[in-house]
Amino acid sequence: MLDPQVTIVVSPRERFSCARESLESIYEHTSVPFKLVYVDGGSPAHIQRYLQQQASEKGFQIIRTNHYLTPNRARNLGVSQVTTKYLVFIDNDVIVSPGWLESLVQCAEETNATVVGPLTCQGTPVHEIVHFAGGEAHIWLEKVGENPRRRLREKMYKQGQRVADVRPKLERQETELAEFHCVLVRTEIFEKVGLLDEQMFNTKEHLDFCMTVVEAGGSVYFEPACLVTYVPGPPLKLSDMLFYMLRWSDAWELNSLHRLRDKWNLDEDGYFKYRYKRLGWRRYVTILNPIARRLTLGLAGGRLANRLVPLDKAFNRYLTDRQARLQAQGIQPQMPAIPEKSAVTASSR
Repeated sequence: MLDPQVTIVVSPRERFSCARESLESIYEHTSVPFKLVYVDGGSPAHIQRYLQQQASEKGFQIIRTNHYLTPNRARNLGVSQVTTKYLVFIDNDVIVSPGWLESLVQCAEETNATVVGPLTCQGTPVHEIVHFAGGEAHIWLEKVGENPRRRLREKMYKQGQRVADVRPKLERQETELAEFHCVLVRTEIFEKVGLLDEQMFNTKEHLDFCMTVVEAGGSVYFEPACLVTYVPGPPLKLSDMLFYMLRWSDAWELNSLHRLRDKWNLDEDGYFKYRYKRLGWRRYVTILNPIARRLTLGLAGGRLANRLVPLDKAFNRYLTDRQARLQAQGIQPQMPAIPEKSAVTASSR
């Protein structure tokens, strides 16, 4: 058997309850040799046991922390274990399709791409509705009087369209943007640009990475022959709730937006103000609204959800403030309902 060219780095996105389905799809639909590093950031006990069993059977490596991780922190832990020519970042709620990895590697080999992103779908049934088919991410100057404004251009192509309608028309092409749901990266780029920015806590980290790669002389490609789907909540399992609330906390999102603004010297324009106003929208859609609809039998869910927003905001501040205090004291953060000891371990066969 040939030595693997690729290491797949799986990391938590926003929940743990899709971990089994996602991992099984990788082993079912990947026919080329690969290594796998699974970053398990504080999963509940039943998921931890499942992953340990799978690691023993299939021979992949687990990096386990007993606390929750920001996405880029989790990915960087995975990168530290990679020795292959390529790596693939993939979230733990992504379902892949046959030939997915071969297509990404083939694109990179034939184009010398630094980054290759697939045709990414969203929701269930899988592989039917487009989430992302390449896009734009760059800084442009808007001339306003004598002082040009530095503004961010972000655009995702084909979102919401049906795969059956658009895929026959899509072609491999150079683009500006790929997402961390699933993306292949030429490992040597990290020697040039460093690891992923861990101050990008939870949003827009894919923009930051792709713009950094392009600024360093690398290239980003879109490969429609590779088809994957990410499956977001709702519904969320109870064991997912705390991680989801921290993952999409107001403080983490605000920190990420400020980091993006300051790092790229961007003007605080409508792009940022719109996102400031929408802080917490994922928690509203995924947690508050479903709870309110259930309590009111669907009759007044919206009104009750709106009344729950102040409670959600207060609890969200508690979660993030507690996390920040523990980090400032040099204590390994441990969230409620997570085992007391916190350590990083690796297991492999």
